[in-house]
Amino acid sequence: MADTSPLLSPSISPELEEDSIKKLAGSLDDTIEQCIGGFGLAQLLQAVLVSFAWVFDAQQTFISVFSDQQPSWHCTDANDRACRSATSPCELPISSWAWDRPLQTSMVSEWNLTCGSSLLASLPASSFYVGCLLGGLLLSTLADSCLGRKNMLLLSCSLMSLTGILTVFSNNVWTYSLLRFVSGFGRATIGTCALVLSTELVGKKWRSEVGVISFFCFTLGFLSLPLLAFLGSESSWRVLYLWTSAPTLCYCLFVYFLVHESPRWLFVRGRIDEAIRTLRKIAATNGHELDYDLSGFCPEEEPQNVNIFSAMKILWENRWTFRRLLAMMVVSFGVGLVYYAMPLAVEILNFNHFLSVTFNALSELPAALLTFFLIGRLNRRSMVLVFTLLSGATSIACGIMSERGGKRTKWVQIGLEVGSFFSACTTFNVLLIYTLELFPTCVRNSAVSLVRQAVVLGGAFGPVLVAVGRKEGGSPISFGVFGLAIGLCGLFVVSLPETRGTVFCDTMEEQEREERTETQDSAKA
Repeated sequence: MADTSPLLSPSISPELEEDSIKKLAGSLDDTIEQCIGGFGLAQLLQAVLVSFAWVFDAQQTFISVFSDQQPSWHCTDANDRACRSATSPCELPISSWAWDRPLQTSMVSEWNLTCGSSLLASLPASSFYVGCLLGGLLLSTLADSCLGRKNMLLLSCSLMSLTGILTVFSNNVWTYSLLRFVSGFGRATIGTCALVLSTELVGKKWRSEVGVISFFCFTLGFLSLPLLAFLGSESSWRVLYLWTSAPTLCYCLFVYFLVHESPRWLFVRGRIDEAIRTLRKIAATNGHELDYDLSGFCPEEEPQNVNIFSAMKILWENRWTFRRLLAMMVVSFGVGLVYYAMPLAVEILNFNHFLSVTFNALSELPAALLTFFLIGRLNRRSMVLVFTLLSGATSIACGIMSERGGKRTKWVQIGLEVGSFFSACTTFNVLLIYTLELFPTCVRNSAVSLVRQAVVLGGAFGPVLVAVGRKEGGSPISFGVFGLAIGLCGLFVVSLPETRGTVFCDTMEEQEREERTETQDSAKA
């Protein structure tokens, strides 16, 4: 739609002044904001409810930290010198050692995977991330084309929840891995749809801050895992899946009845009547009254992306979108390697497992707060570059410290690990908001999803690196690779344009026109 034509044809009395009538004419971004306000009670409630999906997303993402952990063991005979000097139970007769906790507390001990292949022990976690990759590629474009943000969120949450409940009945590692793959496939678009939907409902002034609500919810979900795992530490790992999966079904009911579809997406898809009904409901909650005559409205452009894969095609065929997408995905790969794999790697540090995971989960909170306070003040490109380099440096230092012994060294090491994870969390948050601003509405969900899938791709390599580090009995390999990856990949951000303070564009033509104008203004200045 052209920027100069009104999107709604208002029914206005002749007594209104001409300049008042002009206030309703403008871009889609301006018109929606004038109808429902920049940020009111309706948008707040919608944003919080939609963003709460990240709680369940975080739980399923990091649940393998506890369900697939390497359990601690002890010697059955305290005087057995050979047992006490062994670093792994695989070197000992079965009768000389035992698990510290019941066999069913971890799938590794239940299915006797301790002494098997490192790839087999890491298969469920890796299968989950592979499922995320495939789901992101196949499902993300549906939110831009036929299903929309709300329906895609419902579909993803329902599939993830049902698969998590079925995981309780797994009887071997192969069935478990298959269900983890399906769970990852389903959850692939949860965070993307929730983030895009919540930010498209508010004015441009508040989008960055509203986006941070999702990160707080993700932190809440991550923090809940150590607590739930501790409460069920003597129970089966299956109980943890049940506790985290069943509430998601109840959440889906709230979304179905209480959440509105993005009016911006409805306009772009040509569903004008639905968009107006949605705007009226939101405006009523905010204390506004809208009385528009729709008979005079006629979109100047036909709806785009009628094919479910058209959004993906646009991203790959346009040179500037492909260049941006490629750079963002490279940066995201390095971030994902640290972000998803670091919580799995803490067990190599020989630190209290519940405590170390809690420290990592708690670091998400200051990362979200820092993003909230800095996102409106600093350039996105600079923030990504600084935090990726910081994460890489602290990760490498953590690996180097593992060569030294001592109780104090362990605390320094866990501090460096948490610092690296905190920096990766902050980078991840900024990357998602950055991606929202880099691409127009017609392909925004697909672009954000692909960037998230690149993060997941990095995470898919994590379990293997952790398994290798566990096998070698140390952390220099794992943490060294983590640090180098995120540090080098972060350098690709310098090829991207800065987006702080820019408006949300809706079509490819509008995005290109807006950037040409900015380039010309910069040249004149």
